Amino acid sequence: MSPPATTHDEALHAGRAVILINKPFGVLCQFTTSEGRPTLARFVRWRDVYPAGRLDADSEGLVVLTANGALQAKIAHPRHKGAKTYWAQVEGTASEPQLAALVEGVALRDGVARAQDARVMAEPENLWPRDPPIRIRRAIPTSWLAITLGEGRNRQVRRMTAAVGLPTLRLVRWSVGAWTLDGLAPGECRVARVL
Repeated sequence: MSPPATTHDEALHAGRAVILINKPFGVLCQFTTSEGRPTLARFVRWRDVYPAGRLDADSEGLVVLTANGALQAKIAHPRHKGAKTYWAQVEGTASEPQLAALVEGVALRDGVARAQDARVMAEPENLWPRDPPIRIRRAIPTSWLAITLGEGRNRQVRRMTAAVGLPTLRLVRWSVGAWTLDGLAPGECRVARVL
């Protein structure tokens, strides 16, 4: 006899499943606000789930939601060094010394920050247009970087790229651990198993 099927809600509370959402630009990574700005509540139908790590309103991409506090801490806490990969469109063309500096460590106000990996990438082919679009200056080239971090400080990627002379214009979190944005349009959610 097979075991009874569990609902998504049961799996979420037991820490066996999470919700993945592609957080759109301009959306606050919380469920309530007194400011009247858009929040995750506009897109997420599940109750009692919380972000395991946040993205600022100016950033887009993958946010993992869970109803399990222990799992939330495991995903979000820096001591677990869970890899998160970001795609950053930066002003300028990245050089090898700039990429090396991101990995070796750059001094920020709150200490030295290091990327696990930083490399130039092609512009993502299936990336949705940002609304509003970023401001492009014809005389200044832009390039795309894939940056993997093992920690998550406030606005860390933006501060790191600025420190090496490559200000971030657009920032998309592509992955958290083995979970990715693959197949998720802005504002879309899906249930995923905990790996």
